[in-house]
Amino acid sequence: MNIFEKCPILENEKFFIRLFQIDDCDDLLKVYSDKNALPFFNSDGCDGDNFYYATKERMSEALGFWKMAYENGWFVRLSIVDKGISRVIGMVELCFRVSEDAFNNMGIIRVDVRSDYEKEDVLYSIFSLCIPESKKMLGCNGIVTKAPIYAIERMKAIQAIGFTKSEHLLIGKTGYAYDGYWII
Repeated sequence: MNIFEKCPILENEKFFIRLFQIDDCDDLLKVYSDKNALPFFNSDGCDGDNFYYATKERMSEALGFWKMAYENGWFVRLSIVDKGISRVIGMVELCFRVSEDAFNNMGIIRVDVRSDYEKEDVLYSIFSLCIPESKKMLGCNGIVTKAPIYAIERMKAIQAIGFTKSEHLLIGKTGYAYDGYWII
């Protein structure tokens, strides 16, 4: 299955995860304007974008870029819908990494959620929904995610899924080395 040819819908009892829609803009603005969530967003190698969008216009611009990126096969952004409230509470980004570092041919997963969802049980539910399918969808050798040292709830969740802390740094396209990566 190639996620860029057909994007699946992933679902468990709490969430479903699907290709984002432009209509998700208002809900996503609540995610990307949440200053308490911002430190947990992984913006490594994103050309200076820190994913803080304080206006609907800026959020719309990001959605337009993400749509183009998906159409070009660069990466895919999926909306996370909380089934209990029928609202988008975050996003998952998946991409295939080609590099000359230890993370060559790996899939990268980024999970951005509102700060009130940055909890071990929620993150476990989201990651455990995505991880089994990610290797197939991306055609990669393994999956990499970032959890900074202060992201205690996130680290507990990904460890419970089977991620281990990598000793390697992720080398960006400009040569900058990023730490805090975990692999499965």
